[in-house]
Amino acid sequence: MKYYKLTNQNNETRNGTRWGQNVTHRAIGAGKKLCTADVIHVYDHPFKAVMFNPIQANFTGAQLWACRVKRVVANDGLKVGVKECTTIKKIPLPEISLNAKVHFAILCALTVYHEPSFIKWANNWLNNKNRAVAEVAA
Repeated sequence: MKYYKLTNQNNETRNGTRWGQNVTHRAIGAGKKLCTADVIHVYDHPFKAVMFNPIQANFTGAQLWACRVKRVVANDGLKVGVKECTTIKKIPLPEISLNAKVHFAILCALTVYHEPSFIKWANNWLNNKNRAVAEVAA
């Protein structure tokens, strides 16, 4: 499986950890918990890196690296935790259209919000039957 590391424009991640071509880092923690020193955070798809950057790292001018990892120990469906990561080479950050982002957001909302009029509007939007903005009562 391929993995990807997201960095800021200076090729750094949280706490100034510096990445670059053929740079390897190892997690210092002994556990397997995401968002701790137990693991290094990577993605299993470049689109996830782009879509989840705003709610995770929130890098401006993000850089994406193809990487090699050792010991996947955690995966919450959004990000993956590994014990060792080597960034191999910078790759282009995928561009995701606004429509694709909205489509994804609607699918996410449908998993938790079940109000009938929203479901009808969402399905019409997803099926390209009606993409008009819903009127909201003031």
